[in-house]
Amino acid sequence: MPDRAATLCFTTHTPEATEALGEAVGRLLHVGDLLALHGPLGSGKTCLVRGVARGLGARGRVASPTFILARHHPGPVPLYHADAYRLSSAADLLDAGLDDWLSTAAVAVEWAERVIEALPADRLDIRFDVLPEGRRVEVSAAGARSRSILEALRLADLGPRDLDLAVERCADS
Repeated sequence: MPDRAATLCFTTHTPEATEALGEAVGRLLHVGDLLALHGPLGSGKTCLVRGVARGLGARGRVASPTFILARHHPGPVPLYHADAYRLSSAADLLDAGLDDWLSTAAVAVEWAERVIEALPADRLDIRFDVLPEGRRVEVSAAGARSRSILEALRLADLGPRDLDLAVERCADS
């Protein structure tokens, strides 16, 4: 169970609100930061990464990299967007170049639970739950750098432009 002090929860009611959350996260990322995305098919992982790319200033169309493993998006802070769904082991992600990606870009990994052993301990874990009225997005941090990102996100002005994005207290479940 994540440390509730190092967790933020959001409810997004539209894809645009999920992207707005991603953009807010993206504005806070640097080279070497990793987002581990968890959630069922269609829960909003790629939608959030579209916003992350926008927040980073990364270029290129963001689409699920399921069939090619990873897409590179150049920009002021480049982004590698990877999908571990078809990988058979964490070693496959390392062989594909995870360490090299982290040395030159921020990295978002969909289906992260399949390769969790390959991921750095200091990362943001983002879990998606599908609700009847939208998505519940839980952002957890472990490590000094990811905790600083989470705190900056907590203090970020998501503002009235994002009316379909609600910050909530995480349940103690």
